[in-house]
Amino acid sequence: MGRLILVTGGARSGKSDYALKLAQSLPAPRCFIATCPVVDSEMDERISRHREEREGTEWQTIEEQTDIAAILRAHVDYSVCLIDCLTLWVNNLMYHGEQSGKLFTDTEMRRQSDILTKAASIYQGTVICVTNEVGLGIVPDNAAARAYRDLVGRCNRIIAAAASEVYLVSCGIPLRLK
Repeated sequence: MGRLILVTGGARSGKSDYALKLAQSLPAPRCFIATCPVVDSEMDERISRHREEREGTEWQTIEEQTDIAAILRAHVDYSVCLIDCLTLWVNNLMYHGEQSGKLFTDTEMRRQSDILTKAASIYQGTVICVTNEVGLGIVPDNAAARAYRDLVGRCNRIIAAAASEVYLVSCGIPLRLK
């Protein structure tokens, strides 16, 4: 039975650094599942920096924007998989839904989150998910941004409920919530 850990926090709070250190404290081999699409040169530079941070540290990076549960099911030989991040995963699911002419709804978010938690529960190692806490700010001024905020919130709640440990990172300090 797998161990699921959720690490959340605001932008640049230190959540990815904490998750990386937590993962590196566990035995290798390690898998980093990156959900970030390359959309511009600034994002490409960020991705390159993150790859350099993991270089030489027994990580295999797998880039997957939508079907991260399939990656967990296919890569069972790792003792730890770090998924960074669920916030971009939700963005990607919304985008791909829109591109195929379908609205990505709360029902579909629940379904996708359940698929992910099931894959994590049968994974034989540790799965660490990084996500942003997006619901602490002002209410967005447009329907698409409000839907995104709500879907990320729904995803976070489902993953947190299934997780054995949940950490909130604020100002670089991890606080254990569960």
